[in-house]
Parts: sequence; C-alpha cells; structure tokens
Amino acid sequence: MGKILPVLLALVGLVAGGAAGYVLKPAPEPELADPCGDAAVENVDHTPAATPADVEFDSEFVKINNQFVIPIMKDEKVTALVVMSLSLDVAAGNRETVYLREPKLRDEFLQVMFNHANSGGFDGVFTQTSRLTSLRRALREVATGILGEIVHDVLVTNLVRQDQ
Repeated sequence: MGKILPVLLALVGLVAGGAAGYVLKPAPEPELADPCGDAAVENVDHTPAATPADVEFDSEFVKINNQFVIPIMKDEKVTALVVMSLSLDVAAGNRETVYLREPKLRDEFLQVMFNHANSGGFDGVFTQTSRLTSLRRALREVATGILGEIVHDVLVTNLVRQDQ
C-alpha cells in the first residue's frame, strides 16, 4: 500500500490537471460574416498587425556587476550608506564592450554618485522623481562619454538607503 499511494496520487493529479485544462480552455472565436461578398475578400490583406511581442528590439540590458556603495557624510562622519544597482540599455550585440570598459564605467559612475550625495541628492525624499532624473541623466552622460552612442539609457534597478 505504501508504494502504490504515490503512484495513485500522481495519476489523480494528472487527471485533475487535464480536466481543469479542458474545462478552462478559451472558447473558439466566432467567424465574422463578410458583408461585401467573396470578391471583396480577395483584396483584403490578412496579415496580422504587429504586437509588441513580435517587434524586435535593437537593444539589450547589461547588468553592471556588483552594487555601488555610496557613503552619506555629515560633519565628517558617515551617517548613512546608499546601495545602488545599475543596468545599461545598450545597442544589441555590445554586451562584451560594456564588460571590457566596466572598470572605467564603475569609477566614473561612483564619482557621479559621490557628487550627487555631496550635493544632498540622497537626503530627505531621495526617491523623488526630479532627483533620480538628474542622477540618471548624469550617469547616462558619463556612460555615453565612455561607450559612445551605443548607450541608450542607464537604469537604476535597486536603490536602498541604510541610516547608521
């Protein structure tokens, strides 16, 4: 009995899943009658419109390895740490180019983030759209300066502030 029970449960699950799939399948779409007759149908282009899933994009996302840690200073003491993760939206096929230039990118990105922190960009409501927009713009300018026009955008994928 102990060896038959798992097999029996698997069969019951298989049957239940098949029955649920049969019951929940979508109804077939009704065919629309052609009010113009068969002659008009021959001149109609029946190619479906492109959906967003069908459109090929000319870009790819490249995650920058490791997070960025930015100290927030007040009176020459670290009062908080900001941890950020970034990805780059670049022209397709340039993943290796990004990884080859990553040390330079990280250095320049850190400088931008330090400047943002020193100007109070991470104080108060640091997730405010205007503050993040200015940070993204500065990061994109740096990335474009290093990688050229292959960079479409810089994406902030994670942003956390930990007060001390």
